[in-house]
Amino acid sequence: MFSVYFFIIFSFSYGSHSHFLVTSVYLHGNGATYLPDNVSVPAIIAFGDSLLDPGNNNRLMTFTKANFPPYGKDFVGGKPTGRFTNGKTLGDFLAKGFGVKEYLPAYLDPSIKDSDLLTGVSFASGGSGYDPLTSTLAVVIPLSVQLEMFKKYISKLKIKVGEEQAKHIIANSVYFISAGSNDFLTNYYIYPIRRLRYDVFGYGKMLVKFAMDYIQEIHKLGARRIVVFSTPPLGCIPIERTIAGGLHRKCVDKYNKAAQLFNSMLKQEILFLAGRLPETRVAMADLYNPLISIIENPHQYGLEVTDRGCCGIGIIEMSFSCNKLSKLCRDDSKFLFWDSLHPTEKGCDIYINLILPNLLKSLF
Repeated sequence: MFSVYFFIIFSFSYGSHSHFLVTSVYLHGNGATYLPDNVSVPAIIAFGDSLLDPGNNNRLMTFTKANFPPYGKDFVGGKPTGRFTNGKTLGDFLAKGFGVKEYLPAYLDPSIKDSDLLTGVSFASGGSGYDPLTSTLAVVIPLSVQLEMFKKYISKLKIKVGEEQAKHIIANSVYFISAGSNDFLTNYYIYPIRRLRYDVFGYGKMLVKFAMDYIQEIHKLGARRIVVFSTPPLGCIPIERTIAGGLHRKCVDKYNKAAQLFNSMLKQEILFLAGRLPETRVAMADLYNPLISIIENPHQYGLEVTDRGCCGIGIIEMSFSCNKLSKLCRDDSKFLFWDSLHPTEKGCDIYINLILPNLLKSLF
């Protein structure tokens, strides 16, 4: 557990007047909320991959699932919901951090209520990516279909609350997109289809183009506060250490450099695009540097293990290979990773607390 006091100065404009708000924030690893007093976020909307998928894959014929024990063992009632972790995901902590609600539900959850739609849902699908081929290979929901689901969501909102209120919710919500990791790790570096045509720079450039197009698509539908996650340090994910990190399971430099190159191009294009979209805030949430800091300095964040997951022996298990027969670590709150690919609830909590102050400054 970590605790930090610090102060944030928010600068914002209303009419012809500029205002400054000084807010003190106490973070104690529990997803603190610290929006400026004059700001409210009606809903959180998520697109992308397993970092934001709370169970949309459950009814798919795919191996990319997590709707069975021990996944969800620390969630409400110890229930496996399809979240790729032991408890809450990044999406859940974002929903709480922006003062919306405790949990971000899956749009395809059959038990979802109309009231859930008013405060946001996730369309994300574990295994998805910017590259349409990535979703095809994993047999999951591509971003293009997630966009169509969002259009249906908007129609449902209009029926529920009327045209004007629906427009208000869409315009003032915060949108998150998490993709890119699967494009490199389960597509580019495994299958030859893209590598025969693109080097790493060319493939990264293509992915960035897909990302920019996607931002513009949701902008056309009314989104005005958009956050795009960068890729994490791909070479330090436990399963990649195992596969390509040698006898000592070191971080794979080649994968980390690919992530850094992609993130650099993504950041540059986001800054350029943000200046072209009227009355819109577009920000990049850095997954790379905060996770590197946690991996290299675990004790600073109350963790002990960052090179393997809690499930099984933690170096290769994920999805169906992490199951009710798998042995678990004694204390998952000391682990950054739950399985060999996805962070624990504690890891998500720490990460969101690290990035949320900068996100708020970028969005409001």
